[in-house]
Amino acid sequence: MITDFLQIDKSDKSPIYQQIYNKITQSIENGGLTKGSKLPSIRKLSKELNISKTTVESAYNQLSAGGYIKNIPQRGYFVEADLGIIGKKNETRNLSNSTSKKKIYKYDFSTKNVDYGTNLTEWKKEIKNILNKEYLLKSYGDPQGEYALRTALQRYAFTVRGVHCSADNIVIGAGTQTLLYILCGLIGVKKRVLLEKGSFVQAEQVFRDFGCEIYYYKCDYDGIDLQYIDKYKPDIVMLNPNFNTESGTSTSINRRMELIMKCSETGTMIFEDDYNGELRYSSIPTHCIQSYDCENTVYIGSFSKIMLPSVRIGYMVLPEKLLVNFNKRISSYNQTSSKTEQLALSEYISKGLLEKRLRKLRRIYAEKSKITLDALNKLFKNEISYVFSETSLSVYIKHKTPVNKDMLFKECEINSVRINESPFEKFDYIISFGGIETEQIPDGVKALKNSAEKAKRRQA
Repeated sequence: MITDFLQIDKSDKSPIYQQIYNKITQSIENGGLTKGSKLPSIRKLSKELNISKTTVESAYNQLSAGGYIKNIPQRGYFVEADLGIIGKKNETRNLSNSTSKKKIYKYDFSTKNVDYGTNLTEWKKEIKNILNKEYLLKSYGDPQGEYALRTALQRYAFTVRGVHCSADNIVIGAGTQTLLYILCGLIGVKKRVLLEKGSFVQAEQVFRDFGCEIYYYKCDYDGIDLQYIDKYKPDIVMLNPNFNTESGTSTSINRRMELIMKCSETGTMIFEDDYNGELRYSSIPTHCIQSYDCENTVYIGSFSKIMLPSVRIGYMVLPEKLLVNFNKRISSYNQTSSKTEQLALSEYISKGLLEKRLRKLRRIYAEKSKITLDALNKLFKNEISYVFSETSLSVYIKHKTPVNKDMLFKECEINSVRINESPFEKFDYIISFGGIETEQIPDGVKALKNSAEKAKRRQA
């Protein structure tokens, strides 16, 4: 209501009419009340605020005298001043800045976008069904995550990734980083963490927040090089077994077994970020590490590429030794993921709609990846080397002849091509075919090629 901002503090020593005057002028000046807005009548406002009509009339007379409002006979009081123009100018400036940051690119190879895959009618329907069940929404969410979703995830994760757990081992949160904060709270501070440099930027921040020492491993063709575990003796090793920066393939089954044995010997816990492991489409998905080691591995999964990035739901599977500690602390946690979306996702999974969507996306991304790689091979030929990652829907590119990346990104901006910087030093940049339309890919790669050529000419 228009009077919601007119909260009167009767303990305030200033007169009530002056409080009304101040609050209305402030609202006019910051644009909350715009010119032409109708104010409540004297009788109505006095009743709502439980004050005398004389008090309201005194405030209105003072506002009228200052030119803030105008009394139109038989119609009432209306805002006359247009001081909110200052606020509008600030808003326009902010919008301008926002627009520059959210520029629409003709060829968007950003890693932040995904393909709808199919229309989202089923997902919208499940959301609507939950919203219609008001009795489900009148309580706070389970701090561990809605049991219906945890049960659905237990079946789903076992079916598509081979995860072994019960619903009680699953903890829901608003994405991987949020879950890591909970996880680090369970294992304690100042741990020694081993991960691949550039692979988990957000995770690194969490570990640093907990005072952890960060060390980096390198990969060989089969995956993580295990000599780094002997070298640094970490408490935790974190990895994504679905992407190897050397080969673009997943960690080999032999290396997974060797990793499990090595970590068991050294007392190192494994954090497995199974980033979209179920999304492999040109090769058969390998079961997750947790499938072979549920006692010492924390499994982390999400739906950022399978559903939508805006659906902020991730989950982790805790081994029993951490679950005991979690259950002791559970009363101190708040759930960070929307209860509505959790319940909708549980229905979506239980009805088989997520697996149906997954099959559709695999076909779409298989086609997109082929078109992208064909265009790169045709246009760049031997000028670049690249590593292709199925699960992140990306191609990591390195120019054989060094290219000035600042110039390249500027040329891409001019040609309306959006690419991403690579977190890995061995690559120049990343392109993702996730969100770009299939028919735009060849022309987009051609525009990228032109940008690279112009950048090289400028730096010559």
